[in-house]
Amino acid sequence: MATKAQEVYEEIEKRIAAGIDKADAFKALAEETGRPFDSLRGSYYGWKRKLEGSDSTAKPPRTRRRETTPDDALADARAALERAVESIDREVEVAKARAQEAAAEYEALRGSAKERKETITARLEALR
Repeated sequence: MATKAQEVYEEIEKRIAAGIDKADAFKALAEETGRPFDSLRGSYYGWKRKLEGSDSTAKPPRTRRRETTPDDALADARAALERAVESIDREVEVAKARAQEAAAEYEALRGSAKERKETITARLEALR
């Protein structure tokens, strides 16, 4: 079962794919559902962040300290570096997926190039 945020995201994306401007898609959906415009935007971008692997709950809440001790500073530095390593892993996975998509597109284009060229050439000949 899809969450409201997922439903909003999918509906907005469907409208954008149909050629509707993103802002107009939000306005129309707000009118149709009776939900506030900004609420829909929040749902959309919240789900988008989740899809992109940026989960706002991933970071621990910041604690207030009266003073920073050397141990606190080292713990903070370690946590920041660990998050950086995780971020690099996510970047590599996203880049790998994009590379695979590009390779598939290349193969499809290369495979159909001869046929497409022949069709266009035939139509050019017909116009002469």
